Amino acid sequence: MKKFIEALKNCWKVEDLRQRILITILFVAIYRFGSFVVLPGIDPGGLAQLQSQTEGGLMSLLDMFSGGAFSNASIFALGIMPYISASIVMQLLAVAVPYFQKMQREGESGRKKISWYTRVLTVAILLFQAPSYLLNLKTQSAGALAQGIDWTVFMFPATIILAAGSMFILWLGERITDKGIGNGISLIIMIGIIARLPQAFVQEVTSRFTAISGGGLVMFIIEILILFAVVCAAILLVQGVRKIPVQYAKRVIGNKQYGGARQYIPLKLFAANVMPIIFAQALMFLPLAVVQYSADSTNWFVRSLIDHTSLPYNIIFAALIIAFTFFYTAITLNPTQMAEDMKRNNGFIPGVKPGKDTADFIDTVMTRLTLPGSLFIALIAVMPALAGLLNVQQAFAQFFGGTSLLILIGVVIDTLQQIESHLMMRHYDGLLNSGRTRASVNAY
Repeated sequence: MKKFIEALKNCWKVEDLRQRILITILFVAIYRFGSFVVLPGIDPGGLAQLQSQTEGGLMSLLDMFSGGAFSNASIFALGIMPYISASIVMQLLAVAVPYFQKMQREGESGRKKISWYTRVLTVAILLFQAPSYLLNLKTQSAGALAQGIDWTVFMFPATIILAAGSMFILWLGERITDKGIGNGISLIIMIGIIARLPQAFVQEVTSRFTAISGGGLVMFIIEILILFAVVCAAILLVQGVRKIPVQYAKRVIGNKQYGGARQYIPLKLFAANVMPIIFAQALMFLPLAVVQYSADSTNWFVRSLIDHTSLPYNIIFAALIIAFTFFYTAITLNPTQMAEDMKRNNGFIPGVKPGKDTADFIDTVMTRLTLPGSLFIALIAVMPALAGLLNVQQAFAQFFGGTSLLILIGVVIDTLQQIESHLMMRHYDGLLNSGRTRASVNAY
């Protein structure tokens, strides 16, 4: 504890790090403030039915990812998920369409073009989702609109406001990434999730000591122990690393000798981090947008797709996570490129021939790591449905695994590692490592 407090003091001593932390806090505060700003013309007192709708089913997840803005009819009601959906589409196009493949290979200029297309697609999705949200708002809380305002007239400016609100959140996320600490988009999603934790915890404690779920103190302690075990398992999964040794050949240039040292390629057990879970969850929201106003919404399978505790939903969700984990790992780690870089620098993996054999070896190791990692992460993702079997309240069950827990752990670890790197560069003990670790790192 003493070392942790000392590390916090060191964070404040480093001027650049202090500014980044303060900027991050400022932007997060702006985001949280905006999630309580209700659309002009809407009476917050008339939203009881909309808030009741978001207490269960897939709507509760959507409300959680927006930090409660969805049920508040806020200007930030659509959150960051439209941008996530657009990013999924663009990444798929970058794999399947030659035009976007070429663009991706153009370096920084290509990334800027893809980013521009992603924003355009985000706006297109928003112009579809915003009227859908307003139609649902009209159905659930028609009396919330101020007297004298017609819904038809109201929908046009409200659509513009909702779309602008989501794009402003995207801007905030990018500013956090550039000027603050951590990945801004992931951090905004995490803040929305954390905002629901205190209320969910109070509801769970209350329910355990009433007739709603029962069990009393014993059952509450058991579920907390289960939650602790799941959190520990998820942390081990996110931090698990397999190191591949790389030997560099000795070279003599003039009177100096280069190379000869052994280094390691760290391959994470869950290299894709939280992106596959975010992508899979974004796709699982699509059926909700399609069937919410469909006449076929009474179909059993359709109802299952909008119930995150149902068996069909969790099977599809787990399959998407596994698929996206392999997909995202493949596009972020290129074994062929890694093998070429090693060969160019006179490096080789002991016992493996340079070139194609090295690329095949790295690909095999990545596959062996990704398969169990994706299966385990899919199991954690469906844990909220299993927690429901223990009569855990739905709001609190989301923290037993699922997208919520994985995003929380992944984002927190990523942010702490960034803070750690800032401290290590200035020869301070970090938040995660001891002084001995710091000394060994500085020695290299």
